[in-house]
Parts: sequence; C-alpha cells; structure tokens
Amino acid sequence: MAKHNWWQGAVIYQIYPRSFQDTNNDGIGDIPGIINRLDYIKSLGVDAIWVSPFFKSPMKDFGYDISDYRDIDPIFGNIADFDRLIEQAHQRNIKIIIDQVLSHTSDQHAWFNESRQSLINNKSDWYVWADAKQDGTAPNNWLSIFGGPAWHWEPRRKQYYLHNFLTEQPDLNFHNPEVRAHVLDNIEFWLKKGVDGFRLDAINFCFHDEKLRDNPAKPEKKREGRGFSEDNPYAFQYHYYNNTQPENLDFMKEIRTLLNQYPGTVSLGEISSEDSLATMAQYTADEDKLHMGYSFELLTDDYSARYIRETVQCLESQMLEGWPCWAFSNHDVTRVASRWSKNGVNSEQVKMLTALLASLRGSVCMYQGEELGLGEAEVNFEDLQDPYGITFWPNFKGRDGCRTPMPWTNQLNGSFSSNKPWLPLADDHLEKCISTQELSSDSILNAYREFLTWRKIYPALVTGNIEFIDTPEPILAFWRHTNAQKILCCFNLSDAVAEFKMPNALNSTPLSPLTHNKGQYQANKITLPGFSCFYAMS
Repeated sequence: MAKHNWWQGAVIYQIYPRSFQDTNNDGIGDIPGIINRLDYIKSLGVDAIWVSPFFKSPMKDFGYDISDYRDIDPIFGNIADFDRLIEQAHQRNIKIIIDQVLSHTSDQHAWFNESRQSLINNKSDWYVWADAKQDGTAPNNWLSIFGGPAWHWEPRRKQYYLHNFLTEQPDLNFHNPEVRAHVLDNIEFWLKKGVDGFRLDAINFCFHDEKLRDNPAKPEKKREGRGFSEDNPYAFQYHYYNNTQPENLDFMKEIRTLLNQYPGTVSLGEISSEDSLATMAQYTADEDKLHMGYSFELLTDDYSARYIRETVQCLESQMLEGWPCWAFSNHDVTRVASRWSKNGVNSEQVKMLTALLASLRGSVCMYQGEELGLGEAEVNFEDLQDPYGITFWPNFKGRDGCRTPMPWTNQLNGSFSSNKPWLPLADDHLEKCISTQELSSDSILNAYREFLTWRKIYPALVTGNIEFIDTPEPILAFWRHTNAQKILCCFNLSDAVAEFKMPNALNSTPLSPLTHNKGQYQANKITLPGFSCFYAMS
C-alpha cells in the first residue's frame, strides 16, 4: 500500500467541551475534563479528537462567537490546561484538531469594538460595513441563518454591518489583506502550541460579494433540507453572493501554505453552500488548498441506500484529488440514532451505521455519544439554551437536544457534574451510560470499539478506493480496494431480512471475526438480517 498521511482514513472523535466532563462543578464541561477522559477516548480506537470552540467568548453562540482567539474562556480552563491536553493526548498517540471560526468574531472582540466607533479608525474596514439604501433599509436582501436580515444598524457609524449568523457575530472583511494576515497569525499561534489540525467552521463564508448583489429567490419546492426549519426564511434564497465567493480559493491557498510549514498538520473545512459537494471538491483540489472537506450532505433526514449511494458517488465523481470526510451526527443536527430511525433508537441499527460510516472512503467524524447510541434528547422550553431554538420554538427546538451532557454512569447527573448541568440529562441517556455498557459484551459501545479495532486490520477499509454495486432498497453495497486488497461491504438499512444476488460469483476469503458481520453468502446470493452488515474479501 502506498504511504498515506495520518488523517487519511482517520476516525476523528468530536468533543463538545461544554457537555463532555465537568471537573470544577459549575455544571459546564472543561478542558481538564477532557484530559481526565483521555484513556476512555483511547479505548474507542479513534485517531484524533476535534474539540469544539473553547476560546474566550460571551457565549451567545456557545463559543462560535469568539472575543479572543488566543485565550481560553475561564469556564473551560486556561492555557496551561490546553498545553497539558496536547501533551497528554500525544502521549496516547491521539491527535488534536481544534475549531477555528474565521469568518466572523464576537461583537465583543477588540477588533469590532474599534471598528464600530467611526468611519475613520485603524480597523474601520475590518468588518463588512455598508450604507443604508435611500429609504434607510438594509443594503440588500441577504438573510441570516438564524432568521431575519443579515444586516444590523450601528448608529455610531450610521451604517449597517453584515452578520451571516447571530447579530452578535459580525462578519470580518476578508477583502482586506490586513484581516487575512491577522487571521493567519491567530492560526499560527495554535500551530506553535502543537495542535495537529483545524476544523474550519463555515469556511466558505469568509468572502462576500463586494458589489452586494441581491440573492435570487428560491422556488418553494427547493427550500427544504440542509437542516433549516421550514419556517426559516433563509431557505427562501439561493445564497450566491453572501458566501462561497471565488476569492475564497486564494485564501484556502494561504491557509495551506501556512500549514505546510508545520508538517503533519491538517485542515478540515466545514462547507455549506448551494452545491456543497462541488464546493468540497473545489476547495480540496490540488495540494495547495484544504486537505479535507466536510459537509452536511449525510446530516440530513434522507435515509435510503439510494440517497447515500448517490451522494457519495456524486462527490467521488468530482473530488478527483481531494479527500472527503463523512459524518452522520454533530453538534448542529438531530442525533442520527433518532434522525434515521422510525421507531425510536434501535441498537442494531446504530451498530450497523457505525460500520457503514467507517467503511466509506474518506476520513470519519463521529460525535460524542454516537458510540453509545444516544438519541436526540427532549429539552423543555424553559431549559433551552440555544438561541436558534428559542427563536423558532415551538416549530423548531434548536440544537440543544444533541448537546446534552455525556452520561458516564447512571448516578446523579450521569457523573458529568456534581452541580446542575447547563442542560439536563435525559433519563434514557442514563440508561445507556458508559459504565453500564462497558459491562455488556453486546453493547453498542463495545461493538463500536470492536469495529474500529477490526477496521485497522484492513488497509482497503482505511484508504482504499470505493466502487458501488447496484442493489435494491434497502441494501447498500460497495467494494473498497487497494492494489493488494479488495473487500466487499454490504449493509441492510432496514429492520427486515433483505437479500440480493451478486452480479458475479464471489471468491470469498474469510475475514477476521466481527460480531455484527451477520450476513451470509450462498449460491451467489447475499442474505442480510435486519440492520446487519456483511464483509468479505475477494
């Protein structure tokens, strides 16, 4: 097998630090909590952890509104804690990837506080400012993802500023080279700390159309999907001008040039555009752009063999040089154990989905709690923290249901904290706690560990190419292959027995034992029990 980089085919475990482990009993998880659980993380068989934002922030969007890119918010710890996290993770051969939120800052960032004061100051052009129209309305029709206009009036400048997200998250002006230089300096600060890479939040939002052209309307039949609630007007437009501008490609090159000075580091861009797969391919093309792309294409409600096959095939046809990264869950969407289930969480389905995700070509992001089969938690309105959910309640409850704390035991607060957690733990999550699952050989947690260990044995599953087989619903099947190895991967996405005939006879070689490899091959036919998988080497 040709030599590959550590991140190609890596399993990356996403940690939402507020909800992972609290050590100072304030009800909020922290960096020392992550350190205390590194042995657990190591036991999962993952290669890296992605830590969601822990920077200094007023927490209007829970860390995605940064007021100081070079400091740790006190609720999470301090710089010394982070240095210890790097040291302790590396001792266990775990890589550290951190979020970088580049497109916008908090409105409490020192840069914005200066920029908003007047039209003439050292940072007057560091954010996206624009004059009102003659009638005093916003400069154009751009909308915020969190609802309503993407422009907010600043009386001190007598201008509007752009915010693609919350009002408290003003957009930086990346057309200004000084801004780009300072952003890159902030990235390098953490490279010098020893991080192994960056998950680049909303990276296609850095540049805006300098002409401020209106976005065209989107027909009603095309407004669904990408996680936007049906009553969010953001879905009413094609977002051609407020993000994904051509200038962004040159900025990707600047990021890559910087990372090349720190061998072994990696960039993973989160991309949500009108054609996210095409943008992923474009942003990872050639060795002078991002290393990997990450999109929401498999974070939707669509659950069928056809949809998954066509989505992956579409990216494969366009991403000829780049490297994909796939995920079924993260901190922004309903947990997959609920989202893709018709009748509540099914442990066998969860085991199958872990195997499916980790068998696709590319790297893998798995969200904390996914290894336990946690479903979406119900959160009462009075307990909601997410501004997105509070705004759109009751039609859309926001993102709190996937952000509730980890259940380590079935004791008080799941042993997450001895104080009241910032979000309540669900009763059914306590039933799926780690201490209980570790005692059961048939648990989702132990199946997760078994599969990730088993996967490492076969290079074709880690870095091999992918070739799909035409199969009827609900079966998804494909080959993973290197020059030296070829493995058939089959999955039954339903709870009923399903079967299909192979187009050609399978000269099968037994693979190492895998508990949930329950399919059978006989007389050129593969039979799969409900929510099972089948692997065979040809």
